Amino acid sequence: MDYSERCRVSTGIRVMYFDTDAGGVVHNISYLRFIETARTDLAINMGMSFEEIARTQIHPVVVRTEIDYKKPALLGDTLMVNGHLAAASTVRFHVEFQIIRPSDDALLVTCRQTLALVQMPQGRPVRLPAGFPESFALGS
Repeated sequence: MDYSERCRVSTGIRVMYFDTDAGGVVHNISYLRFIETARTDLAINMGMSFEEIARTQIHPVVVRTEIDYKKPALLGDTLMVNGHLAAASTVRFHVEFQIIRPSDDALLVTCRQTLALVQMPQGRPVRLPAGFPESFALGS
């Protein structure tokens, strides 16, 4: 997988009963769970693994989320969460997501998140690895 592919993700989601309210409309917090699933897939694509997190105790931490709800998803919908690495500095990186309903190509949600790497248990911020994201692996 080349660099540009590693920094992108498309994750399919089916809306379940527990994602919705009594009217069958997806709860706002459920969209964040959908994004969390896609962001985890993106991190794995970029070289992060659960094993490396456990070994190094360096965790990616969300420090900011901006989300715009444009149209509702409904019970039974199949959604696609598309995401990518948008930008990076020495200590933070930004990811962006769109949630699309492929059946009608409706854009339901846009989201931008800022993350930092944090050394636990101290809670100390860690600089991104030199050459990030091409060199991204927590063990580097």
